[in-house]
Amino acid sequence: MTSSEAPSTSNGTSERRVPLSIDTINKRVINSEYAVRGEIVQLAQKIARDLGEGKGSYPFDKVVWCNIGNPQILGQKPITYFRQVLALCECPQLLDNPHIRELFPEDVIARAQLLNKAIPGGLGAYSDSAGALIIRQLVAASIARRDGHPADPENIYMTDGASPAVHYMMDLLLREPTDSMMVPIPQYPLYSATLTLYGGRLVPYLLDESAGWGLDVGHLRQQIAAARTQGLCVRAVVVINPGNPTGQCLSHQNMRDILSFCREEQLVLIADEVYQANIYVGNKEFFSFKKVAAEMGLLAEVPLVSLHSISKGFVGECGRRGGYMEVTGFPEDVKDQILKLASINLCPNLSGQICCALMMNPPQAGEASYDQYRAEKSAILGSLKRRAELLVGALNRLEGVSCNAAEGALYAFPKITLPDAAVQAAKQMGKQPDWLYCRELLEATGIVVVPGSGFGQADGTFHFRTTFLPSEEDIGHVVEALGKFHTAFLKKYGDAGTTQPQPQKLQPAAAVAAAPAGATDADNGH
Repeated sequence: MTSSEAPSTSNGTSERRVPLSIDTINKRVINSEYAVRGEIVQLAQKIARDLGEGKGSYPFDKVVWCNIGNPQILGQKPITYFRQVLALCECPQLLDNPHIRELFPEDVIARAQLLNKAIPGGLGAYSDSAGALIIRQLVAASIARRDGHPADPENIYMTDGASPAVHYMMDLLLREPTDSMMVPIPQYPLYSATLTLYGGRLVPYLLDESAGWGLDVGHLRQQIAAARTQGLCVRAVVVINPGNPTGQCLSHQNMRDILSFCREEQLVLIADEVYQANIYVGNKEFFSFKKVAAEMGLLAEVPLVSLHSISKGFVGECGRRGGYMEVTGFPEDVKDQILKLASINLCPNLSGQICCALMMNPPQAGEASYDQYRAEKSAILGSLKRRAELLVGALNRLEGVSCNAAEGALYAFPKITLPDAAVQAAKQMGKQPDWLYCRELLEATGIVVVPGSGFGQADGTFHFRTTFLPSEEDIGHVVEALGKFHTAFLKKYGDAGTTQPQPQKLQPAAAVAAAPAGATDADNGH
C-alpha cells in the first residue's frame, strides 16, 4: 500500500488521511502573488537583518525601502493631533489628571472625552461589527462635507485598512469560476491576488502609458465584450484614483464615462480612493466617484463601493490598520450580507477606527491644535511633491528610461529599456527581465523597488515601481545610487542591441482575460 492510500478500518470502511504538504494545501494560496512583499523584498529583509547583526559584506550600510507605501518606516513623523487623541483614548485615566490641560490642548481633550463617552467599553472592547456608531457618524459627516451630498452612517463599514473591504467584495460577488472583475493594468496586486484566492477571474484593462496612464472607456468596452465571448460573467470594475502604481489622476469627464459604462453594463464600481489627499499638480483635483455619481443622478443606479484608509495620504499610519468603505446603490438585503461578513470578523480594531475618524475630522480653524496640524500636513505634502519631482526628473535623465509625472499617490512607475543580454539572462533564470534589474539594484545599492511584472504591464515593456518616500535627506542618495547602478547595469549587459519597449496597443487582451487572476502577477517569473 502506498502512503497515499487510505488504510482499512476494522469494519471494512476506509479513512481518508491527507498529510500536510505543499501538495495538499489550497492551490489558490500557492497561485496568488503579492509582488510588493515578494521574493525581492524577502531578500531585502534578510540583508537588513545581516546589516543589523554585522554579518555579510555589502556595498551599502542600510536598506532603503522603496517597495511599499509605508511612510513612517522611512522617517515620516506622525500627526501630533492624531497621536494625542489616541493617547487619551488608549489611557483614559489621563483625563482625570489635574494637570491634563498643561499636557494636552483643549480640543484634544474634548475630542477624547467625546469618543471615550460614546464608545462602550473603550478601545479594549468589541465595537459594533460595522464599526462604532460614533465613528461612522463622524466619517459620514465628513464625506457629506467633502461631496456636498448626504452620507448615511448605515452605508459605512469601518475596516482594518482598505484591504478587508476588497476581500468583502470578492467574497460577496464571486460565486463561481466564471465570475470575474475588471482590473487596471498596471494594478495594485492586492486585486489580482485576492481574485485568485476567491477563485475569480481577472479581466484586465490597459492604462495608456503614452497618454499619461489614461483610461480609455472604449477599451473597457472591448475588454468586457472579449470576456463575455469567453463565457465570463463580469461582476465589477476596479478603478484606482489616484493611481497605484501609476500616479495618474482621472479627469472629471473620465469619471462620468466610467459611471455611465457601469450603469450600462450593470457592474459594481469599486473605487479605490486611498490616495485622495496626494495630489501634486496644480491643474488636477480629486473628485470622489460618489460626488460625480450624485451629480449625474446615478447613486441609486450604479452600485458603488468607495474605499479610504489612514495608511496613505499625509497620515501614513499603516500599522494602525484603519479604513472604511461606503456603499451606495446596494439593495438592503445585500447590505445585510456585508454586515454578516463584517460580523464574522467580529469588529475592526478601535484604534484604527478612531484614527480614521480623526483623519476625516481634523482640527478646524480657531481650535487649539489647528495651526500645528495645518503646518504638519502642509510640510508632509509639500515635501512629497518636491521628492516626486526630483525622482521623476532624475529617472527621465537615465538612458533608456521614461517616466510619466507623478500627479498623485506615492509612486513612480518608469519604463526601462533593457539590453538583450539582460533579457536573455533573466530568461535563463526563469525570471522576468525587470525582476533581474530590481534584484541587482538591491544587491548593489540596498534600494528596494518592485518589478513592473508584479503589477502587470503591456507586452514587450518593462517597468519598476518605486516610492518617493525616502526623506529629503535620503532621496538625493537614492537618485545618485540609482543613476550609478543603471549606468553599470547597461555596461554589464551591453547597451548595444537593446530590447525596445513596444508601443502600447489598447486591444482586447483575450488570452489574459481567460487566465486565472494570479497569472499576471509575475514577481517570481510566472
